Amino acid sequence: MGKFKSGFVTLIGRPNVGKSTLMNTLAGQKIAITSNKPQTTRNRIQAVYTCKEGQIVFLDTPGIHKAKNKLGEYMVSVAERTLKEVDIILWLVEPSTFIGAGERYIAECIGKSNIPVILVINKIDTVNKAEILKFIDIYKDIADFAEIIPVSALNGENTDDLVNTIMRYLPQGPCYYDEDTVTDQPERQIVAEMIREKMLRNLNDEVPHGIAVVIDRMRERKKGNIIDIDATIICERSTHKGIVIGKQGSMLKKIGTEARRDIESLLACHTNLKLWVKIKKDWRNSDFLIKNFGYDKRDIGL
Repeated sequence: MGKFKSGFVTLIGRPNVGKSTLMNTLAGQKIAITSNKPQTTRNRIQAVYTCKEGQIVFLDTPGIHKAKNKLGEYMVSVAERTLKEVDIILWLVEPSTFIGAGERYIAECIGKSNIPVILVINKIDTVNKAEILKFIDIYKDIADFAEIIPVSALNGENTDDLVNTIMRYLPQGPCYYDEDTVTDQPERQIVAEMIREKMLRNLNDEVPHGIAVVIDRMRERKKGNIIDIDATIICERSTHKGIVIGKQGSMLKKIGTEARRDIESLLACHTNLKLWVKIKKDWRNSDFLIKNFGYDKRDIGL
């Protein structure tokens, strides 16, 4: 039996390449929210994978992109700072023969570190298997990769091989978390993100980026297996508020119903979820409001 290995692994990549889906698959539980819209992840989310050989602590970062406001700057800073704090970098890309400016910028970022980089070509379930070698051939020269591994985060294809490869590169180390821990995220934060995910999935493109979710109250009843949750959805504009509420409250009800299912699965009990909607104009450019809604700049040394 070899020595126990452990370490920190960051998932980086452009927005919408499947980082959160991969982390949820590897952790075996929904921790990070997913949607087909870019910039779904705003904070650094930690998931833990433990087996008899070792423990991998995954950091899912916001996608690296060109920032358009203070929240965007915060997200990019989180992603770039994480690169300096880990044992291995997993760079996720989509199966494509086109290497754009976004990928070249990430290659430049990882080129400055001497940390092993594993290139993960995700979404191989969407392409012909014969084409995968072509993608590997195109990407192999953009940076100095320790390994290149094609996977499908969605259906788990080749993810065992990815875990085994990560273990090979990790140093010997302690068990940082109990073996039954899958995340260090506070439950309130995961609940807020689950509500935000349903808005990302149900609303048109422009609205969700101007939305934050704050959990005002989360309390277990003394009698009965029920948790009462009060949450406020923050919008930037009154028109957005109307869209979030929907005709006769229909959209808000749909968001609440879908979020409640995920929250009950997470907390393993019945949930009484109440949602309110408020307007805070231009909150994404306010340092105070960004901090107020749970994005702490001290975490990233700004």
